[in-house]
Amino acid sequence: MSKRQALQLYKSLISESKKFPSYNFRQYALRRIRDSFRENRNLGDEDVIRNKLEEAARSLETIKKQVIIGQLYSTDKLVIEHVMSQKK
Repeated sequence: MSKRQALQLYKSLISESKKFPSYNFRQYALRRIRDSFRENRNLGDEDVIRNKLEEAARSLETIKKQVIIGQLYSTDKLVIEHVMSQKK
């Protein structure tokens, strides 16, 4: 997988995670994605890089499924979400 494909995977993960209706799940997913990519950006072994990117691709599929499930069982927004939306 090229750097361009890895960047596209990163953007897809971020974009899909922003669709979580639950603030807590959304923030957790975004933090984990950013931390994981930041932690692994200096890897040099091609096999390790390939394995990490395959794992990220599987995570993307899981996130897509979880977003759909979360939308089926949505709840009211948290107080912090109301405050943040007013700041925009």
